[in-house]
Amino acid sequence: MMTFAEKCNEIFDQTVKLYHVTDDVDAVFNNPYKDGIENSLARKNWIDAVQWHLEDIIRDEAIDPVEALALKRRIDRSNQDRTDLVEEIDTYFRQQYAGVSVQPGATINTESPAWAIDRLSILALKIWHMREQTERSDADAAHIAKCQAKLNVLLEQRVDLTTAIDQLLDDIAAGRKFMKVYRQMKMYNDPETNPVLYGKK
Repeated sequence: MMTFAEKCNEIFDQTVKLYHVTDDVDAVFNNPYKDGIENSLARKNWIDAVQWHLEDIIRDEAIDPVEALALKRRIDRSNQDRTDLVEEIDTYFRQQYAGVSVQPGATINTESPAWAIDRLSILALKIWHMREQTERSDADAAHIAKCQAKLNVLLEQRVDLTTAIDQLLDDIAAGRKFMKVYRQMKMYNDPETNPVLYGKK
């Protein structure tokens, strides 16, 4: 039976592949998972895939400054959507483990399950794009070898992170660890806390 983190990897790989069917940051995402946590995980990875490519586009040195500013605003909105979705996934875990009796001496983890899964989602994108580099016909052997070495590290990192996430979830389920969710308080997006924004009122 597939573990939770292994299921995440499967969903992320499928979503990255689906994005690259069109490779278009404006493509409409037809989520194959209609509901449940799978739907949230796929939406999370789609946001990451689009943002990955927006970050590529904005680094074009010949980009029109007006277009670059519009892209920067879009990336800011995407970051907020990403954060909101991570918190949605953590809410799922809070509900899943609400009835667990926390053991004496239980400890808290350095990050919540969803923020660890966020890193797993980004790893799926890194692996896809690094593998692309190893398959380039216009690159020399040194470039291919360097990228293959990096790909090997990324694949090892995914194995380790997958194991660590599943261990964390097992520990939470057994009461050996407990989780808290600290909502992200991004002040620069809030017209009530960003002085540049509230100063305009």
